[in-house]
Parts: sequence; structure tokens; C-alpha cells
Amino acid sequence: MSARPRVSHSPPRVGFVGLGWIGRKRLDALTADDAGSIDVAALVDSDADRLRAAARAHPGAATAPTVDPLFDADLDAVVIATPSGLHAHQVIACLEQGLAVFCQKPLATTLLDVHRALAAARASDRLLGIDFCYRHITGMPELRRRLMSGAIGEIIAIDLVFNNAYGPDQSWCRNRALAGGGCLLDLGVHLLDLALWVQCMPPIERVRSRLFAHGQPTQGCDGELEDLAYAEFVQANGAMVRLCCSWHAHIGQPAQIQMDITGTRGGASWCNVNGSFYDFDVHWLQGANREQLGASRDDWGTRALRAWLRQLAASNRFDVEAENIARSAALIEEVYRA
Repeated sequence: MSARPRVSHSPPRVGFVGLGWIGRKRLDALTADDAGSIDVAALVDSDADRLRAAARAHPGAATAPTVDPLFDADLDAVVIATPSGLHAHQVIACLEQGLAVFCQKPLATTLLDVHRALAAARASDRLLGIDFCYRHITGMPELRRRLMSGAIGEIIAIDLVFNNAYGPDQSWCRNRALAGGGCLLDLGVHLLDLALWVQCMPPIERVRSRLFAHGQPTQGCDGELEDLAYAEFVQANGAMVRLCCSWHAHIGQPAQIQMDITGTRGGASWCNVNGSFYDFDVHWLQGANREQLGASRDDWGTRALRAWLRQLAASNRFDVEAENIARSAALIEEVYRA
């Protein structure tokens, strides 16, 4: 289906699809801090109570329980924060109607559907973004710049950890059809994207993995949803990337989130502070010396969405950077297969 022509509005008319915890958090933070930069024109959620609550805050917005009625609301873009298994269908439907799309991770639960969504974005020539929010942690862009300048030398290894003392409290996260996977797709996808992004997306040659559910090995996409995952990747340049992620981890704190990079001339570290899910430090390391590149103690979670909206204001056309979404999706799928 070819995209219908769309009227461009200033500010852009945006629909918000999915008003659970993260969808409502993005909506509220954005509209509180950026009043006038967007027009919240439509709200969608299958839960009537959530929909009514959001409509009270945005009385001028059209409301609907499904995506299809959005297509008569004269929108420019949609922000999608529904269960993961719904993303592909909703993203593709919106792109085919000529709408730019910003979606929570993962873009889809299978690599095939990621490629289908990217094909729809190319065919409609519409902007497609995904909420890889950790790229926007204070200090992370500077860390990437230094890595790309060669200041760290050759990268030898990257260690990634995302352990959560809790599990997700939404029932859909335990349903494979809606979630697509367990802790790997919930938590690990963020860190795999980050490790690739800070290196400008290097190729991967080999993957090994072990997945567990309740302490017992599980068979990837065919077994019970994993609550513990280990994976090891060998990059084309010989560097090792090691990942551990888990739900219900025995870590003595709410969360353990970190990325440690070892190079021939230096190192770098990104980690959460005192078990927090939100407070982070980024450091550049050389010998016994430690330089702080950033300290995040603010509400950084909407920065990816804000950056996408700024890009949308400049152009709603397809950005080839979106092709990199398939890189981390391919890795995740390979981990499940391996």
C-alpha cells in the first residue's frame, strides 16, 4: 500500500498509542516540559480507564481503543508504547498511512518483522525511530566520540550487565505472543544496542549463549521465557562482547546495570549508582585515573523521543540510520538460536 499524502502541521499533530506506565510517563514528561512543541491530537489504549485518565489531561485529543481510527485524525506522527508483540503490526499500519513512527523497543519481536517494518518505512519514505534511551545518558555521546577518535586504542572487550532484582509486573510480559521473549528481549536488547552504537555498529562473527528459566536451561524461542541469559559475541576485529541479564537476580540491590570497555590504551565504564534504575555515571579510565564524562540524576528517559521530534520538525522523511535497528535485532535472534 502506498502512503497517503499527509498535511504537515506546526506544531506536529501526534498520536500516543499505549498509555501504560512507560507510554503515560513519556506523554506526561513531554507535554509538561515542551508545551507548544507538539499537539497531542489522539490517544489510543485498549484499557478504558487508562484512556479516560489520559483524555482528562488532554481533552482536545481524539480517543480510540485501537490504532485504525487514528487514520482519520489528520496526524503527522505516532508514538507507540504497547506490548512488544503488537509493535510490528501497529508500526507497519501507521507507516503505510503516511505517519512517522517512534516506537518503544523492540521494534518487533522477530527479525523478519523488523525487516518488514523497515521496508514499510522505506516504501512510505517516513521517519522511523526507536526508544533506545540509554544512548542519551549524560556523557554517553562523549564516550562514543572518544571511542571513535581512537583514544582508547583497539577495543579488546566489552562487558554488559543488566540484572534486575524484580521481574516485570505486567501480565503480558509473561506471554510469549505479546512479549516475544524474556529478560533478553526486555533488558539485554538495550545493552546490545548500546555496545554496537558506541562503536558505530561493527560486524559480529560468532555468537554463543545459554538461557535459563527458574534455574533450568531453556530452548530459546521454543522454551519457557528466560529469566537469566548469558551471551558471548566475537566481533570481526576480534573484540569480545559478553552479556549477562536477568530478572529476579540475587544482587543485594534493585538493579545492576553497567558497561565496561577495555581498550589497548584505556578503558571506560558506565554504571548505575546505588542500585538505581535511573541514576548513572560515565567514566573514562586510564591507569589509576578516572575522569567523569557524565552524571545522570535527571529525567533523561524522554531524550530519545525529544531528539526524534526535533528530527521530525526538520523532515519526516526516512532516515537510513533506522537500518541499524536490524543489527541488534539480528543479534538477539542469533542468541535465541544459539
